[in-house]
Amino acid sequence: MSTQTDGRSPVTTSITDTAPLLIGGELRQSTSGATFDVLNPATEEVLGSAADATSEDMAAAIAAARAAFDTTDWSTDHTFRATCLRQLRDALQSHTEELRALTIAEVGAPHMFTTGPQLEGPVADLGWLADLVEAYQWTEDLGESEIMGVRSHRTTRREAIGVVGAITPWNFPNQINLAKIGPALAAGCTVVLKPAPDTPLIAAAVARIAAEETDLPAGVLNVISSSDHGIGAQLTTDPRVDLVSFTGSTSTGKKIMVAAAESLKKVFLELGGKSASVVLDDADLGTACFMTALNTCTHAGQGCALTTRLVVPREKYAEAIEAAKGAMASFAPTDPTDPGAFCGPVISAVQRERIEGYIELARAEGGTIEIGGGRPTGEGFGRGFWVEPTLISELDNSARVAREEIFGPVLVIIPHDGDEDAIRIANDSPYGLSGAVWGTDPERVEKVVAGIRTGTLGVNGGQWYGADVPFGGYKQSGIGREMGREGFEEYLEIKSVATPA
Repeated sequence: MSTQTDGRSPVTTSITDTAPLLIGGELRQSTSGATFDVLNPATEEVLGSAADATSEDMAAAIAAARAAFDTTDWSTDHTFRATCLRQLRDALQSHTEELRALTIAEVGAPHMFTTGPQLEGPVADLGWLADLVEAYQWTEDLGESEIMGVRSHRTTRREAIGVVGAITPWNFPNQINLAKIGPALAAGCTVVLKPAPDTPLIAAAVARIAAEETDLPAGVLNVISSSDHGIGAQLTTDPRVDLVSFTGSTSTGKKIMVAAAESLKKVFLELGGKSASVVLDDADLGTACFMTALNTCTHAGQGCALTTRLVVPREKYAEAIEAAKGAMASFAPTDPTDPGAFCGPVISAVQRERIEGYIELARAEGGTIEIGGGRPTGEGFGRGFWVEPTLISELDNSARVAREEIFGPVLVIIPHDGDEDAIRIANDSPYGLSGAVWGTDPERVEKVVAGIRTGTLGVNGGQWYGADVPFGGYKQSGIGREMGREGFEEYLEIKSVATPA
């Protein structure tokens, strides 16, 4: 636990204290003094409170980010930025166990996932970004040319886009917060981060650690928590913000595009998904069904890239239902503090009710609930926001539960009539974020991979996630790519310069 000793009100890294804002290098409370409670989704207990920022606070954060970008050499000092990124990585790693406990408590993330994408993975990825900053070709020599008798020497320069407004969701807050903060800072941008109201404590912890344990200049990173979604909307309309990086629902992404159009600011949008796991007739059906069920139940189905449509050969439909049913049964919800837990609670009562509404809709549409469909009972489930892993059959791809993102442990199994039909079903969606293909014939698998219009695909259990792998979607799953070299370059502008040869 650390505290400030500069005369300001003490701020500690304890999750029981009010989580502060970070504005212009200062950790402080909202100008209104208001706070809002944050609940543990597994127990419904109050974990702590977060500063409830006002529009005045957000305006101050934007002003601080603007000043830091316009009046310092942050955007041009590549070596210093790499140093700061490594400092942030090392500082976060020194608080791993505190952050792990906080992530499990605030997100309901099972313990095992904090060793990967819920915590340790994205923190380590800051080192990859630091290496990229140092190795990146910031200028490119295009040689000489002659146009209308004028001989010139041309170069291109890659420069930071400016002030970034980052708006993030609650499902993987460490991963998504750092997947925006890291590349933006690496590129030389300054950042205003607005985390989801459900998970502000994690963002505040990162803010504290960055402010107290790194050399990040004042205003380079600002963190604003608020119970009011409208506060985040300021980032989309304020002309001082050059780019909005948003991860969340497609409906909200559309609103951001409209709002950002007024100032023609760049938008990066990582949106929804309804990804298909396509099983060919020569695949190991049991493995494909088990792994798809596992993917659906990961973190209680609260992931945009999870495969929530299982598309299987019609002649093996009954067999596939039984295989998937058995697999879903093995992923029963468990206390997320248990090291063996896989499926924890959903984030809130609102989200649980949303999921339950979709399950009832499936029944109304004529679907069969093969397993699950309710709330778990017994010891440990009297409080918290729990949903049973649920398998739905006897619906085709036109059903709403097969087309709309549910964000819960709900899998719809759909029959196909051959490879081409499987491709058609996979593509019959407004989304195109991720997916999976299962089969043994390399040529057939490759044809299906080439035919599915989606941003990421895993073949026979292959895992695409990594710091160096770009992530994003086709169609209404978003605009742009996060992570990888491509994600880093989302935060850059290109300047072409010609001088007399």
